Amino acid sequence: MINETALLESQTLRGSVLERTDVLDRVKALSLLPDGMHVTTAMVASYFSVTVEVVRALVHDHRAELEASGYRVLAGTELSDFKQLSGIQSRTRSLALFPRRAVLNIAMLLRDSEVARQVRVHLLDMEYLARTQPVENSAPQDATSLDARIDQRITHVLGRTVVPLFNALIETSGEHRRELTALRAGVQRIEKRLRQHHARLQRLEAPREGRPLAGVMAAMDAMNGREFEEHVAELLRRDGCTDVVVQGGGRDRGIDITALTADGRRIVVQCKRFAPHLSITSPEIQKFLGAAKVLHDSEVALFVATCPFTRDALNIAAESGITAVHRGLVEEWSAGAALTVLE
Repeated sequence: MINETALLESQTLRGSVLERTDVLDRVKALSLLPDGMHVTTAMVASYFSVTVEVVRALVHDHRAELEASGYRVLAGTELSDFKQLSGIQSRTRSLALFPRRAVLNIAMLLRDSEVARQVRVHLLDMEYLARTQPVENSAPQDATSLDARIDQRITHVLGRTVVPLFNALIETSGEHRRELTALRAGVQRIEKRLRQHHARLQRLEAPREGRPLAGVMAAMDAMNGREFEEHVAELLRRDGCTDVVVQGGGRDRGIDITALTADGRRIVVQCKRFAPHLSITSPEIQKFLGAAKVLHDSEVALFVATCPFTRDALNIAAESGITAVHRGLVEEWSAGAALTVLE
């Protein structure tokens, strides 16, 4: 089970639970901007009952991680377009925006806030239930159905209203075409993630029609090394990667799988099918780093394992640009969730 200290200290663990944004509303109502998707720095500070300076300091210390969660600062024409589309009345020259994922990320970084602590407690309780209960008991039917209906409604609005609005604006705008195209791409990414989340809820709601989450890791634990490599290769293909090749044998030069992302970036993968009580250590990450960056000149490096990583291993991976896909992330990935680094 993930504990609170590990959650505060491990970026990889925080990233593995960022989709559970519903825990925010279980603790306290989170007010959103008129666009229905974002909050400002002041709104984040109000939610956690801390000062704006505390939030800004946290952003300064963890900016890259929060940007990966969706945090961004708008200025210039991009800010003007956002104000016009969302109906915000403000003379500010820049505006920091946090989606719900980034707010949850803040909750997992903010130590001196009782609200943040309560969010972490709820989050850890949900993770524990999801990993220990049978699938049919892992989520109440009414709550899952409600989430599914909300996701469907939001997806419908994005696909049938917001995206067509952007299309019309792009056709009639010459000066701001690039900014509008970028905003439209962002909305379409949100729509895609909602569809993926809805598909996951459907699997939880009807376990007989898909593989139960509790059985995903059991199936992988029964695989041998080669079968696990083939499984990871199939996940890459499922998520749009091309030229996926399982190397195998003694000539792999420290790499088990090579591939290209959907946008053409070079991927290298190391697969370790270890028992759950073992851990990936820092020397293994260092060895993979040399093969991935020096021998193969990779742009995306994945170390996929059926066991946890030590803290030193996670630190080295984060510092060197390696994505550590630990046991929990493998479970989520196999169950249908996408790896952010592949998008």
